[in-house]
Amino acid sequence: MNQLCRDFGIEYPVFAFSHCRDVVAAVSRGGGMGVLGVVAMSPEEIDIELTWLEEHCGGAPFGVDVVMPAKTVDREQGLGDSASVIEDLTALIPPGHREFAERLMEKHGVPRSDGSEPYRFGHGHGAPGLTAAYGKAQLEAVFTHRNTFLVSALGAPPKEVIDRAHAEGARVGAMVGKPEHALKSLGDGVDVYICQSYEAAAHTGEIGSMVLVPDVVDVVGDVPVLAAGGIGSGRQMAAAMALGAQGVWTGSIWLTTRESSTDPRVVQHMLTMKSTDTVRSRSQTGKPNRQIRTAWTEAWDGPESPGNLPMPLQQILYSEYTDRARRAGKYELVGGPVGQVVSRMNKVRSAGDVLLEIIEEYVATMERMSETYRSLG
Repeated sequence: MNQLCRDFGIEYPVFAFSHCRDVVAAVSRGGGMGVLGVVAMSPEEIDIELTWLEEHCGGAPFGVDVVMPAKTVDREQGLGDSASVIEDLTALIPPGHREFAERLMEKHGVPRSDGSEPYRFGHGHGAPGLTAAYGKAQLEAVFTHRNTFLVSALGAPPKEVIDRAHAEGARVGAMVGKPEHALKSLGDGVDVYICQSYEAAAHTGEIGSMVLVPDVVDVVGDVPVLAAGGIGSGRQMAAAMALGAQGVWTGSIWLTTRESSTDPRVVQHMLTMKSTDTVRSRSQTGKPNRQIRTAWTEAWDGPESPGNLPMPLQQILYSEYTDRARRAGKYELVGGPVGQVVSRMNKVRSAGDVLLEIIEEYVATMERMSETYRSLG
């Protein structure tokens, strides 16, 4: 147990990001820190999920991950009403982009929508938290509940959010993809920096973990750092700690656990994937986002593409059309965020077993390294 563990009241410095409450609860009960991603949830859904976690974590701490993007179309357009922002933004999607998406659906045998099942972005699908207006409503819902750790998935949150989190008794984490991101918020009160490396799932920068982690460690002084990206085993955790991290942030590794809510057909695909079957693409959210390489990513990143739209317009388009593909069973179009560590995710295990295996291998690796060091002396 290190100082980070003592600060958070956890046994192991393993932070587990998941959109599934069952994974979060399993990791927190097991001695790590589960962190619930709420970007796809309505404020009402957030209330339900956090109430459930309060009842099922056995008193163990858990965290919440929100997005809070600094630059979005709705903010630029002055669309501040969370009740209507999705409809207002949907109307801004250019007809040419819809036509391109429709042709892609036709190419893969996805029938046109007959309107009988209208797609409702933000009601169990999509990521409404990528809008500034909806993200603010989500944050208000989060603050009505107890949570130990509030994480901003796209850089540091605004200073007023950090101050409010501290007043509510929560620590604040900020995802960073380069040391400059950390330096910008260094005096704002961020409690933990999470180094999101190139290998990681979802929104990533361009720097690999072997360079990013020590670079951030060197500029943030005494502020703890978590390494994120390419971490799914004890050996990888040991490497991260050797680089100066005080803990690890994991995400992809939980997608194929028994508790995960990942679509079973997507899970089966992940179990056979190589690292090169992922791609860093703007075709899902409008920002560089590592995900499964699919016919959707290939088309939108290809020469005939009309170009990816800015956040959150691309996400609205992606969610609507890939939802149709999923319902039609055309999974060659259906992907989702996953990191390069997917090549090591080759069997379904319980979240508790994954956590235990990481810790046991970490301890064994540190012992082996100690023996190697002694033999050199």
